[in-house]
Amino acid sequence: MSTTVENRPEQNQYVLVEDGSTIGLAAYDVVGDEIRFTHTEIEPARRGAGLGAQLVQGALDDVRSETSLRVVPMCPFVVDWVDEHVDYQELLTR
Repeated sequence: MSTTVENRPEQNQYVLVEDGSTIGLAAYDVVGDEIRFTHTEIEPARRGAGLGAQLVQGALDDVRSETSLRVVPMCPFVVDWVDEHVDYQELLTR
């Protein structure tokens, strides 16, 4: 199975896609020079397999490489993920 993270700016979300089906999302709002991650979810039957972490990492990698936006984690999952991954904390102070 192949999974990818895609940005869908028209829907204000990054999605985790597996073999053509969306199995998770990370919703965001862009406000000024900030991208505020407000909600993250994975299909209930797929939770616990590390897919949320894959989604958040992919989204933050895209923010890092494609924008100069400062990340504001509002979703508890994103807050915890960034806390545990110090190499992504610079995105909070851009």
